[in-house]
Amino acid sequence: MVTHFKVAGHLACGHHGTNLTSSTELNRVKCRTCRNTEAYKEARRTQRNAARRASRKAKTHTSSDWRSAWTQRLTDLPGLQRLPRGFSGQPFV
Repeated sequence: MVTHFKVAGHLACGHHGTNLTSSTELNRVKCRTCRNTEAYKEARRTQRNAARRASRKAKTHTSSDWRSAWTQRLTDLPGLQRLPRGFSGQPFV
């Protein structure tokens, strides 16, 4: 069965009928005509850009916080723990 793309209460391809299956989820759309419309392409582009922004945020957040996490880990250890070179000139934590 063909699933159409529904935008603002209407099918993107322009078909009409009471028994037509429609969805707003982009991955479920099987109608070739709906997939070639500007509304579908714009929705796909928006979804892809949102996913890219989310992945960039996750990558930058984890990569920039390693230094403070390592300092905290050494601070939590019992006794005098030496910090590696480059950690603001402290000989011991």
